[in-house]
Amino acid sequence: MVQFDKEASQARDYSVANNALRHASLAQGRLQAVRAARTDSLDFARDRLFAAQKRLAQDDNQAAPLPGSPLLTPDQKQLLKVWIAAGLWLIVIAIESTQYLSSSYTARILYPILHFLLGLDRARFLIWHHYIRKTGHFVGYFTLSVLLFRAWRATLPLPSIWALRWAGIAFFMSAFVASMDEWHQTYIPSRTGAVSDVILDSTAALIAQIVIFFFLQRRRARKPEEARIAAG
Repeated sequence: MVQFDKEASQARDYSVANNALRHASLAQGRLQAVRAARTDSLDFARDRLFAAQKRLAQDDNQAAPLPGSPLLTPDQKQLLKVWIAAGLWLIVIAIESTQYLSSSYTARILYPILHFLLGLDRARFLIWHHYIRKTGHFVGYFTLSVLLFRAWRATLPLPSIWALRWAGIAFFMSAFVASMDEWHQTYIPSRTGAVSDVILDSTAALIAQIVIFFFLQRRRARKPEEARIAAG
């Protein structure tokens, strides 16, 4: 019993000391950020604060976990979530590449629906069906590119909301998946691999990265204005 109380006391002392170090490190980082804001640009001050928070997170990850503490830190949980999302979407793309979603199969499903709703005849349906499938290509690889960007941004953190490294890796991975997808379809009797589909999928991935870039830049430009409005 005495030994258990001693170990519990040591654990509490360790927790108190660890929390004190964490708060001191973060306070030092904030002080550096304030000093930088007085002499340097606002972006440089933000980078100083990000660096201090990153050092603090690394110290937390390296510290030995206390009894009963969670196995994963919040950053690790977020990293796991974004990669699970990207992995699940890759599974969806793999399923779409099978014989069960071939052109003849989807036509059997969509034709009765569109014929009933829109009164399409067979000739007009073939045109609609072509563009529906190509839209599916575009949406699928646009989404994959976005999910891979989020995953690599969490994996390779930088003091920026956008980085060419994240966008480049996400785009080339999406283009590689598109190439392997079409190559795989050449071995399925009911499917055909087409270079034009690879180009379409890669274009969708590229457009996704362009949209992300402008969206994040606009969001970054709006933050100082929102801060001034909140302060005023």
